[in-house]
Amino acid sequence: MVRRAALADVLGGAAAFAVLAAVPLLIGGKAAPDFVIRCAAYGLFATSLNLLVGYGGMISFGHGMFFGLGAYAFGLLMQRTALSIPAAFALTILIAAAVATVIGAICVRLKEIYFAFVTLAFQMLIHSLIISWVGLTGGDQGLRGGIPRPVFLGVDLANRIQLYLACGAALVIGLVLMHRIVASQFGYTLRMTRDNAERAGYLGVDVVRVRLIAFVLAAVFACVGGVVMSLFVSGAYPDFADWTVSGDGMFINMLGGINVFLGPMLGTVILLLLNDTVTRLTEHDGIVLGVVILFFAIGLRKGLLDFVLDRIAERRATAVASPERG
Repeated sequence: MVRRAALADVLGGAAAFAVLAAVPLLIGGKAAPDFVIRCAAYGLFATSLNLLVGYGGMISFGHGMFFGLGAYAFGLLMQRTALSIPAAFALTILIAAAVATVIGAICVRLKEIYFAFVTLAFQMLIHSLIISWVGLTGGDQGLRGGIPRPVFLGVDLANRIQLYLACGAALVIGLVLMHRIVASQFGYTLRMTRDNAERAGYLGVDVVRVRLIAFVLAAVFACVGGVVMSLFVSGAYPDFADWTVSGDGMFINMLGGINVFLGPMLGTVILLLLNDTVTRLTEHDGIVLGVVILFFAIGLRKGLLDFVLDRIAERRATAVASPERG
């Protein structure tokens, strides 16, 4: 059964990548591929945040620190060392995992609002460090001069199409891996700690350990999103590590839904489309986005994908009940 589920994920990922690969062929110009790359970066970040929020019950206000950390660590490694892109990518993941282990060891022992605000405090600390360490990070100007993209294994990320395909592959592989995590025994254990941590502890579950592993995994995937964004813009900027990135992640999850795995991806598409459209039509984009937030928070009271699937389930239940009543 597990093998079938894994095979289904792999086949679904391959089909999704084939669709993404066809986008530049079907839609001319740079707008569509650029939009997909942005969706890849923020989609990986938002889905990783949902590992904490939706599956772990850990509301993080500072998850954006790992998005920014990924962008800066990768950019600095490429600018200041002779590492290949795969080696810099792997080292960036190790750096993010190490930082997340230290921060997570402190945060996961806290409950609810304390966890949320301590993660926010760490994000503010990292953002301030980026701003103040001008010699290393470039301060408020960010990393300038571009990110070198040496060819590796025949792949040239200086070529826009190959960059697009690489970012699409990172998105698909990341989503497949995260789905396997939430569908695994670990994923079910994580949901157990979310629903009733005390009972999970009585059953022999090391709640702190499970939450710490989830925290580190979520940080790694958020870091990959930051790497994708750094390659896209060929740099890294303090805004990538600002608290507003974490706010965008929470907003994305609220838009798409936290109870369905692909909810954050749908939320990412919605938010980026809204931002691109509203900013072109009006200067008062904050008002429009505020109205959208109110609609989802008060009107639907859940993410769009959650709402749609709940309505489908209700209709099926009604259809099954109707013949029985007859």
